[in-house]
Amino acid sequence: MKERLKKILSVSPLKIAALVILIALVLFFVDAPFLRFMELKALDLRMVSRGAMPSGGETIIVTIDEKSLSELGRWPWPRTTIAKLVDALKGYGAKAVGFDIVFAEPDDNSSLKTVAELARDVRNVGIGNNRLYGLLEQKQKEADTDAALARSIEKAKNITLGYFFHITQKEVGHLTEQQIIAGENAIANSRFQMVRAKKGADEYPLIHAYAAQPNIPQLSEAAENGGYFNAFPDSDGVIRWSPLVIKFRDNHYASLSLSLLVQYLEWPMLVLNVAEFGVENIRLDKVEIPTDESGRLLVNYLGPAKTFPHYAVSDILNGRISADKINGKIVLVGATATGIYDLRVTPFSAVYPGVEIHATVIDNILHHNFLIHSGWTKFLDVCLIIVVGLIMGFAIPRVRAMAGIGLSLVLVSAFVMANTAIFVRYNVWMNLIYPVLTMITIYLGITVYRYVTEEREKKKVRGAFQYYLTASVVNEILKDPSKLKLGGDKKNLSVLFSDIRGFTSIAEKLTPEELVHLLNEYLTAMTDVVFKYDGLLDKYIGDAVMAVFGAPLDQPDHALRACRTAIDMMSELRRLREKWAAEGRPDVNIGVGINTGDMVVGNMGSQMRFDYTVMGDSVNLASRLEGTNKEYKTNVIISEFTHDEINDEFFCRELDSVQVKGKKRPVRIFELLGYRKDAPQWQEFVSRFEAGLDKYRTGLWDEAIADFQSVLEVRPEDYPARLYIERCEALKEHPPEGEWDGVFTMTTK
Repeated sequence: MKERLKKILSVSPLKIAALVILIALVLFFVDAPFLRFMELKALDLRMVSRGAMPSGGETIIVTIDEKSLSELGRWPWPRTTIAKLVDALKGYGAKAVGFDIVFAEPDDNSSLKTVAELARDVRNVGIGNNRLYGLLEQKQKEADTDAALARSIEKAKNITLGYFFHITQKEVGHLTEQQIIAGENAIANSRFQMVRAKKGADEYPLIHAYAAQPNIPQLSEAAENGGYFNAFPDSDGVIRWSPLVIKFRDNHYASLSLSLLVQYLEWPMLVLNVAEFGVENIRLDKVEIPTDESGRLLVNYLGPAKTFPHYAVSDILNGRISADKINGKIVLVGATATGIYDLRVTPFSAVYPGVEIHATVIDNILHHNFLIHSGWTKFLDVCLIIVVGLIMGFAIPRVRAMAGIGLSLVLVSAFVMANTAIFVRYNVWMNLIYPVLTMITIYLGITVYRYVTEEREKKKVRGAFQYYLTASVVNEILKDPSKLKLGGDKKNLSVLFSDIRGFTSIAEKLTPEELVHLLNEYLTAMTDVVFKYDGLLDKYIGDAVMAVFGAPLDQPDHALRACRTAIDMMSELRRLREKWAAEGRPDVNIGVGINTGDMVVGNMGSQMRFDYTVMGDSVNLASRLEGTNKEYKTNVIISEFTHDEINDEFFCRELDSVQVKGKKRPVRIFELLGYRKDAPQWQEFVSRFEAGLDKYRTGLWDEAIADFQSVLEVRPEDYPARLYIERCEALKEHPPEGEWDGVFTMTTK
């Protein structure tokens, strides 16, 4: 149970990825403010990177700009000027005109006040007659500029007046209930014609208003239509959403852009569809306008300011604009002049006319050019967070650190490009920040985990191998500790065994302290030679040394390295023997056996304690060859498999073909004499020996004896030649039964 719990609680790259994914999903569902802010900025960048797009051409903007103020006087203008503008736009053939302006107060008209006071005084004094009273009344009407504007609006029949809502309780503290009711009545023409609410949709997250600030009654009654122009920036001040509906008391009201569009389309049915979660959509005739649950449209900005045509009011009034630019158009009237500028911040610009936002909303709806960010895209966002997280969790642990950086950059870049391409081509807003941060966090988490675990593993490896390999080899292993995973791999390697001959008799001649000193000196020298050729000091077995070449690092020339090690071992031994002889210590001789072949190599043992070693028949053969030196009184014997790998670098003589105990196939064995450059000193006796060996294998005993005796003539101390003479004499007396194959069967391991 403890082991199972330990396994569950253990850390792994995939578990790190799963944890990051879980945290990302939690933050996604709670809509973490900072991450939402980052996503909104990423949305802005995608919109800007898409570049400016042309408008549909149905909407133009008539601006109260610097030019108009210069020609017509400072703002606010007399209502007669606005009335002339209404008349002019009607004359130009504008189909629908919306004012992004509220006329909340009567016109400041001194003439009207003067005439009204004069009429009052005349009546009070009683000096007039009916004709004078009528004349004064007529002049009073002519001086009423608000009435003049109301007459123009009523005559035009294409005007939508803008107004605004008070959204907080604090804003309406000064208003009486009667004033609030009057304001509600004044904006009745902008109510939704129909609201369809599903069962259970009693409370939904609409924007609620506390009061309306309408136009003065004369103008409100004259206009056929109205709409609010409230703007609601996000926390960073950027306007990305346009609320198409606001709830005030028990009614729902349409925005200026939506009301103006209804008028332009000649009064189609405008329906608000509400579900349990909030606004489902807004339907304008057959067009379904996608909104969020609060009834807000995500504005698909077409570009920077002046994406829509701008015409100055003064140019309209002075007839400087051709009728074809206005005829049949939707006209929005708004301020762009410094000081009265309705300044807004959008993804494209920090200085953007608010009136142009209304134009953008109208264009979006007319051309169904909506940014898609609905329930299914949010579901897709969740899926993407999970999928990209799992991809990182599976991919990063399988590559090296530097490759991991490259892979992460490729995956993140590919996702960003795909996300942007989908946005540009299909207007689909999929979350960018959460998946990207998920990928980056998983990469960092796995990298830190790998660093910690690899450092721990390196410390473990360094502790395990620093006494068995050179520092350079250990450092190479540390680059990829996975090579030392528990378990084994089958590889072609070379194994070297060396052993001191007659160690027991040597030990008897020395005190324990002297024996330890001699053995340490000997093993140090032999180990240095092994390390010289980057061999693995597998183990010490008493006075024996076992070394492996070709692991843990790949060494294609492992057989050559093993043979070089053996030759240098003999050279070191000669140096030590001279030293020990001078010190009066016993003479020491060694035997070395080398074999090359397939064997299992790896960490053998438990997770707590392991031994990096080799196993297999090829290892056993190397050990037996080391012992075979006793039979032939040689120092270094290699197998035919090693001999086949060492090319012409070394000089060898073939000793025998032996049947090793426990093996079915005989193995040819060779004595490693030295480097081929030193061959002249061995050439003569080796040639004679091999000639004798050939005759021995063909059963020509006398001829073989003669050749082996000739070996002794040039090398009297050569024990293998004496051994073969003895064998030939024995075989002459007791000929072999059956077919002779020249194979010697070893009776010991």
